Amino acid sequence: MKTKDWFTDWFDTSYYHILYKERNDSEAQVFMKNVTELLCLSKANHVLDLPCGKGRHAVFLNSLGYRVTGKDLSKNSIKAAKPFENDTLNFEVHDMRKPLKRKYDAIFNLFTSFGYFEEDREDLLILEHIKKGLKPNGFFVFDFLNAIVVKANLVSKEIKNVEGITFHITREIINGFIIKNISFFAEGKEHTYTERVKYLDIEKMTYYLNKVGFTIIHTFGDYQLNSFNPEHSNRLILVAK
Repeated sequence: MKTKDWFTDWFDTSYYHILYKERNDSEAQVFMKNVTELLCLSKANHVLDLPCGKGRHAVFLNSLGYRVTGKDLSKNSIKAAKPFENDTLNFEVHDMRKPLKRKYDAIFNLFTSFGYFEEDREDLLILEHIKKGLKPNGFFVFDFLNAIVVKANLVSKEIKNVEGITFHITREIINGFIIKNISFFAEGKEHTYTERVKYLDIEKMTYYLNKVGFTIIHTFGDYQLNSFNPEHSNRLILVAK
């Protein structure tokens, strides 16, 4: 019997959002402003944020004047995003392993929201759906961790206290996956979750994108859109058509 995907449970909990509550929104916003200006996106363009979580990035993109749709597998995240909807911003539950029902001018996959799946074919299927979901001359913006730097600076053990919860975190790289184990005590019981993200370096991602028919037009190493350096850059950002 197929086991349940790790992200199906973890992303739907309140604890996931507690642990990551201090993510840098201002840095994310600088990136989105930089990349939309770089691509000269028109305010009439329709942008898809996939997956969108609770919608923080989609809301900001919408504030820049774009028509935005956010899609995410987590029903709880979409429920939290729904109050932000307006005439040019909407949110929907969607598994990115399923085809998109309409086409967009740009699709953003932001902040390491890829490489969750065991088989390469599943990752390639997602990229195929994204490609088919783009209008002619549409852009795919892919933002991922720089696996080489993560490996070189891996913190194997960490303890974080957030909102009265003590999170015990361990990290390791096994069988081509960067694995983070998270355990904590809350609401009277012990909880354990595991995050698994595929070790995808620039060579592997280039192979993936080329295989489904994308052409990479820009490669960056940070949210200020500086050049990518495999040994030093914090991010791997690819823009493809």
